This record gives sequence, structure tokens and C-alpha cells, in this order.
Amino acid sequence: MITEFTDIWVYLRTGPLLWLTATLAAYVAAQWVYERAGLNPLLNPVALSVILLAVLLTVTGTEYQTYFEGAQFVHFLLGPATIALAVPLYSHFGKVRAVIIPMLVALLAGAVTAVATAVGVAALLGASYETLASLAPKSVTTPIAMGISERIGGLPSLTAVLVILTGILGAMLATPVLNLLGITDWKARGFAAGVAAHGIGTARAFHVSEVAGTFAGIAMGLNGLVTAFLVPLLIDWIR
Repeated sequence: MITEFTDIWVYLRTGPLLWLTATLAAYVAAQWVYERAGLNPLLNPVALSVILLAVLLTVTGTEYQTYFEGAQFVHFLLGPATIALAVPLYSHFGKVRAVIIPMLVALLAGAVTAVATAVGVAALLGASYETLASLAPKSVTTPIAMGISERIGGLPSLTAVLVILTGILGAMLATPVLNLLGITDWKARGFAAGVAAHGIGTARAFHVSEVAGTFAGIAMGLNGLVTAFLVPLLIDWIR
């Protein structure tokens, strides 16, 4: 009986449908925990999903490449999901236009700070150039960050991990930090989350306010554009 079950599992775990289902199930379970905890930012559903899937892959001895053959369908949807952010932007365009100058100043300050602090601290700790190049674009969404990393001599796979960690930490810490600073304006809170924590921070912002989510989405897109120009200049200076 055990041998038959093992044979069935070996067959199933190589199929992409299994890992697509596992990914969706992990997120649904994580979202359930997140909601039952009153949307506690420390129980971010993305972080919980990553932990659940990591444990599952480790226990079953499944290679990441095998897993990604199924998960890539979810990965593909990142593009349409990003484009869909244009809908709330259109709905709140008047609010965006009213604060365009402060928003651009905050964008430049946030982009420069995100890159300079990460690269500066890593350089002081003796990190290699390859590590610095991988770390520099950590605060923008994964596809853009990986493209920047590859172009400047970093490791796109390492950059992807750093981007996800940055997004998770940003989404978890944004609410308590902004509360501590006394920032209550949803536009400012959302924009800060989008600059610091890209897509994961934007998802968190939409959970608490559509206005915050709209400004987070704008920040995520613009930060990707600014960082794509900024990082090569900074890295050339370091090199």
C-alpha cells in the first residue's frame, strides 16, 4: 500500500497542475489566517505562503524547477495584474494630479535612499561587486529588478529573492512604522508602501484603502522607471 502511494506521489509531483494547485491552496490558507488575525501586517499572506510552500517542497524533496513548471502560470499573471492597476488610477486621477509635485519629490528621494542605503551598507560589510549589483534594484518589482540586475552584472536569481524579502518586510513593517511616525494621509501611506515594497506593499495598501492602493501602484511603476536609470549610474560609479 505504501509503495503504491509512493509511486502515485512520484507521478503526481512532476505534473504542473499539482504545484499550481498547491500554490493557490497555500495562499488561500495564508489569507484565511491573515483575515482571522484582523489583517495583522506581521502575518502577511505572501510571507505565510512562502513558508508553507518552502516546507512542502523540502518535505517532499521537490526541486524548485519542478515546482515552477506549475507556478509559472501564477507568475505570468503578474503582468496583467500590474496593468489592472490603471483602473483605480483612472478613478482617482484628480487626487493624483493635485499632488503630482510632492509625489515626484518623494519618488526621487525614496528611490535614491533605497538604492544608496542598501548598496552602501553592503559595501561597508565587504560584499562583492556581484552581490552589490544584485542588491541595488531590490525595491522594484521582480521582472524589472531582474532585468536591471542582469544588465549590470548581478545575479537575477539572487535579486529575485531579495526583491521578495524586501516586499514582505516592507508590507509587514509599513503600517506600524507609519503609525509610529504619525502619518495618517492615505495618499502618503500608500505611496511610501509602493516605493519601499513594490507589488507586495501595493497589495497590502489595497487591503486597507483603495486610495492608498492607488498611490502605491503609481509609486511602484514610477520607482521601477527611476531605478532603471539610477542603478546603472550608481554601479558605474562604484565600479
